[in-house]
Amino acid sequence: MQFHHHGYVSGDPTIQEAAGFGLDRSAELPDEMDVLIVGTGPAGMILAAQLSQFPTVNTRIIERRPGRLEIGQADGIQARSVETFQAFGFANRIIDEAYHLTEMCFWKPDPQNPENIVRTGRPADDPQGISEFPHLIVNQARVLDHFAEYARRSPGRIEPDFGIEFLDLENTGEGDYPVVARLRYTAGEREGEERTVRAKYVVGCDGARSPVRRSIGRTLRGDSANHAWGVMDVLANTDFPDIRTKCAIQSIHGSILLIPREGGHLFRMYVDLGEVAEDDNHAVRNTTIEQIIEKANAILHPYSVDVKNVAWESVYEVGHRLTDKFDDVPAERTDEQTPRVFITGDACHTHSAKAGQGMNVSMQDGFNLGWKLGHVLTGTSPESLLSTYSAERQVIAKNLIDFDKEWSTLMAAKPEDLPDETYLEDFYVKTAEFPAGFMTQYTPSMITGESTHQELAEGFPIGKRFQSARAKRVCDAVPRHIGHEATADGRWRIYVFADSPAPGQPSRLSEFAEWFAHDPASPRVRYTPKDADEDAVFDTKVIYQQPHVEIDINEVPGAFKPVVGPFELTYLEKIYATLPDEDIFAERKVSREGAVVVVRPDQYVSAVLPLSATNELSKFFEPILTDQ
Repeated sequence: MQFHHHGYVSGDPTIQEAAGFGLDRSAELPDEMDVLIVGTGPAGMILAAQLSQFPTVNTRIIERRPGRLEIGQADGIQARSVETFQAFGFANRIIDEAYHLTEMCFWKPDPQNPENIVRTGRPADDPQGISEFPHLIVNQARVLDHFAEYARRSPGRIEPDFGIEFLDLENTGEGDYPVVARLRYTAGEREGEERTVRAKYVVGCDGARSPVRRSIGRTLRGDSANHAWGVMDVLANTDFPDIRTKCAIQSIHGSILLIPREGGHLFRMYVDLGEVAEDDNHAVRNTTIEQIIEKANAILHPYSVDVKNVAWESVYEVGHRLTDKFDDVPAERTDEQTPRVFITGDACHTHSAKAGQGMNVSMQDGFNLGWKLGHVLTGTSPESLLSTYSAERQVIAKNLIDFDKEWSTLMAAKPEDLPDETYLEDFYVKTAEFPAGFMTQYTPSMITGESTHQELAEGFPIGKRFQSARAKRVCDAVPRHIGHEATADGRWRIYVFADSPAPGQPSRLSEFAEWFAHDPASPRVRYTPKDADEDAVFDTKVIYQQPHVEIDINEVPGAFKPVVGPFELTYLEKIYATLPDEDIFAERKVSREGAVVVVRPDQYVSAVLPLSATNELSKFFEPILTDQ
C-alpha cells in the first residue's frame, strides 16, 4: 500500500482524503444526482463502494429499511468474491472472521437400514486448487458492513440514505437528469412523505420484487417454484458428528444442506419440505419453525438435533427466473440508445440458494457496472460502454440458472433416483470451478478482445478473471501476488511480461516501454489527463524473467517507474522478477518472447498481445476511452 506520495500520512492510511462530493456530503438527499442506487444489498453496496472512488460523481444509495441489515439471507462466499474483497481492501479481515470450508461430507441412507443415514464421502472443497483464496461462510450483513466502511472511507464518502423507499420512475429523455424517480420516506420525522428526485442513471438493486424492474417494463420469466425449503440459523446440541462440516444429507425422508456458520456453534440448515402443489398458493410458506425442526430430525435419523435458539428462519420456494435484458433499452435499439436504468442481482435473476451463488453473482453485477458508470460520468469513456453491462451479465446469469437447476434438482433427488451411488459427490467435484466463480468468460466486445494471441499467455484466458500468481518485487525483494496489488480504483491494469534480455540491454520490452511512455499514439499518453499522475488511468507493471538480484532498477525503463503526486516522486513498486522456485512465466504459460496482458478494472482479462503489437494496443482502447 502506497500512501505518502501526497505528503506524510500519520493516521489510518485506509481512510482516504475526501474529494469532490465527499468534501461536503449533504445529509439530505439532493434533488438531482448522477447515480441513484436503489437497495443496499450486495450489488448495491459494491456498486456504491466502487463509485466512491469517483468523487466527482454524485452518487446516492437509498434503502427502505431504517438501518443496516442485521441477520439472515445469504452466507456463502466463493473464492472469486474473496478475490474481489482483496481489491476493496478487506479480504484478510473477512477471512479471519469467516468459517472456512475445506471439505464437504455426503450422507445417504444406510443400505442395511434405510431409516438411518451414513457418511458416504468427504471430498475436498477445492480439489483442483483453483484459487489461493478460501471458500468462506459469513453472514451477508457483515459483507455489507465491509463495503459500507470502504465507501465511507473513500474520497466520495458515500453512505446509505436509510428509510427511503423507491416507488417508480420515468425516463423523460429531457435535460441532464432525465430520470425522474418518485420516493417515499419510511422512517423518521418525514415518514409517509413523498418526493421526486432526478438522476442521470438509476440502478435497481432492490430484490426479486424490484419496483425498478417493474418501472422499466422488465419481467422475470422462467420456471415456476415447485419445491420448498425451510432454512434456519440455529444454536443447538446434536450428536450428528459432522455438524461443523458442510454436508449434503439425503435420506428417505428428504434432504438437508448443512452449512456451519462463522463464530462457532451457529449453523444453517436448508431442510427439504418437498414438492409444492400447483394450487398451493404459497401456503407452504406458513410452515412453522417447529415443523422445520421436526422434519430435520426425521432426515438426520439416527442422529438428532436439539435446537436451543433460532437466530433466523424462513421458508422459500425454488424458482429459476431471468429477465431478457438488464437495462431499459429495447433489444432492437441497443446500438443506438444509451441505457439510463439498470437492474442487478435478484432484480434480474433468481435461483436457489444451494450453490451459494446469489450474493456472489450479484456482487459481480455491481462490480461490472460500477467502474463503467464511473468512467462514463467522469468523461473517461463514451456512453456506449454502458451497453456492455447487460450484454455481459445476462449471459452469465443464464449460465448460473442452468447450473443451479441441475444442482438443486440433484440435491432434492432421492438417492435411488440418481445414476449411481457417488453421482452427487462426483458432480460436486467435477463442477467446483463454476460455483467458485471462475467459469465466467466474457465474449469479444468493445472491452474484450479476440484470442488471436492467446498462445502468448495461455494461463490468462481472455474474458476470464485474471488469475494471480506470485513474483518478487525488485525494489524490496518482497514476494507478492501481482493480482493482489490491483485495488478497486477504476484503473486499467497492464501487465508487461519481458522478453529475455535484462534491463539496459536492447529488447522488445525496451522498445515497447519507450513507445508506451512517449508516443502520441500510446494509450498512456493519449488518455491520461495532463494534470494527473502518470499511472492515473493505466497501472502498468513489468515482470522480468531474471531473478531480482540480476536487475538494476536504474536500468528499468521509466514507463514502469511513473512519477506521481505533487512532489513528483518516482514509484518503484511496479517492477517484478521471477521467483527461483515459482516462475510466473511457467506457472501461467507466458511466452519467453514476452507478452502484454490487459486487464479491466473489474479484474477480467481484456487482451493478450505481443510486445511488438503497439498498433493493436492503440486500436483496442480507441472505442473504450476518450482523448484527454
